[in-house]
Amino acid sequence: MEIEKLAPHIEEISRALGGKLSDEQIAEELQKYVDVYKLSIPVAKKTIVKKHGGDASEVSAGFQRKLVELRPSDPNVDFVAKVLSANTKEITVKGEKKSIIYGFLGDDTTTLPYTAWEIEDLTLQKGEVISVRGAYTKEYQGRVQVNFGNRVSIKKEDPSVIGDIQIAQGPPKIVTVSQLRESMGFVEIKGRILSVDSREVSVQGQAKNVWSGIIADETGKAQFSAWSDFKLKPGDVVRISKATVKAWRGIPQLTFDDRADLTKVMEKFPSAEELQQTGVSMVSEIAAMGGAADVTVRGVLVEIREGSGLIMRCPECKRALQKGTCKIHGRVEGFPDLRIKAMLDDGSGAVGVVMNRELTERLMNITLDESMQKAKESMNFDVVKDAMDDSLTLKLVTASGSITSDQYGLSMIVKDAQMAKVDVKEEAERVLVELEAQE
Repeated sequence: MEIEKLAPHIEEISRALGGKLSDEQIAEELQKYVDVYKLSIPVAKKTIVKKHGGDASEVSAGFQRKLVELRPSDPNVDFVAKVLSANTKEITVKGEKKSIIYGFLGDDTTTLPYTAWEIEDLTLQKGEVISVRGAYTKEYQGRVQVNFGNRVSIKKEDPSVIGDIQIAQGPPKIVTVSQLRESMGFVEIKGRILSVDSREVSVQGQAKNVWSGIIADETGKAQFSAWSDFKLKPGDVVRISKATVKAWRGIPQLTFDDRADLTKVMEKFPSAEELQQTGVSMVSEIAAMGGAADVTVRGVLVEIREGSGLIMRCPECKRALQKGTCKIHGRVEGFPDLRIKAMLDDGSGAVGVVMNRELTERLMNITLDESMQKAKESMNFDVVKDAMDDSLTLKLVTASGSITSDQYGLSMIVKDAQMAKVDVKEEAERVLVELEAQE
């Protein structure tokens, strides 16, 4: 995010910390939390203030955003927008009838649907400009929806004060898979369908079919969800217009329904086999995207994390046990398993990786039974994790899988991994020195 847009938040953090950090230090941390770790600005502000011993209650939870910046499941959003439509209808909620107002809002970035659930003393009319504080968002079929609840504050503004708001118009934006970003409005994309499956879901109590799969082009792969039957088959090359983009834990996902225009095109395009051969991506590029589906990264395992090695799992839910206890099922008789939890760094950024038993056995060249025997002989489960520290730390690994993003950063559940055949200790130490210098 541009530093100019962060200026009021930097000033607020500085006041909450009583000048403990310079504006430059605050700006650097804030940009890292927002751009790299993908935290919302309110969460990032509170995190920085808490980290440096300040009172997090002194920073505001909300901040004014453009509509295109709103994300699903945000409990507190502030914005200024024009009312494009306002309709009233009566619904039944928990056996009781109530009236709601619904329609569309717009600003110079996009348009979004809204619903006002508490309309006592509230009137909205087409063409009004309103400033909203304390609304919340949800998601429906991949699109952000704004909700006005009992904590919202709505103020009608003089349009001449705010200026004319030109509602976003024009054709869908033509993009490649690697350019997909959440809430970028309508997009047009061309790609080959690599897989597609149908499943039934419940939407507002009604059964509905959705077709999900993977679409790819020369720049990458993305998951998609089609809420109408376009008769898609693996191998089809399609052009989709008026699709939208949502994100699951940072991974952009393409969503479209019967409002979209979908055509199957007969033209030269990379084969499915060529598109399945994922090239190596930089972690920094994936962080900028917020996540990615089915990618490959190559980097140094700079840390073997706690929870690696020989573990016991709950026989009911398969969760890892803590001192023989499952947080869901309590004290249980667990079964053994192997896993690797590590930090992989490629010099541009880091991603947490988790590898299952099969991959752990391959990289460590040891079986689960052999690991159990080692633990019995030493009477210590930690012996396996210690062996991982010795064998894997500062080694170069290529890992493939989907990378997601949350408040803790990037993470990958690894589908495949290979150890490099060269000794890269010197290069790994160089990366570590650079990382320490940045702290």
